[in-house]
Amino acid sequence: MTENEKLDLILVKLDKLDKLESAFVELSERLGSLESEFKEKQDKLECDVTAVKLTLENEIRPNIMRVAEGHQDLYRKLREATKADDEKEMIAIRVSILETELRAIKEQLGQIA
Repeated sequence: MTENEKLDLILVKLDKLDKLESAFVELSERLGSLESEFKEKQDKLECDVTAVKLTLENEIRPNIMRVAEGHQDLYRKLREATKADDEKEMIAIRVSILETELRAIKEQLGQIA
């Protein structure tokens, strides 16, 4: 191999090295832009999560508590309303028992007389 061929080979390799360096610089720049995009998206996501947490804490939880309190009130009112029905049922049972006992007494009186 002559010196000219060697020099040409060296120049070709240097040219490839220059292309590789420029590709590396371009890749580094793209990586930098991707990092900045990622950081922006991460910051936006953190803001969104904070907004969701604030909404949950300030709006949803108190509203759930209001609904739960309303249900407790409704349950109390239902129990009070059904309390009278429960008493009516107990009275109906007592009347039925008394009617049965009265029939039994009538039968006993009918047998005696």
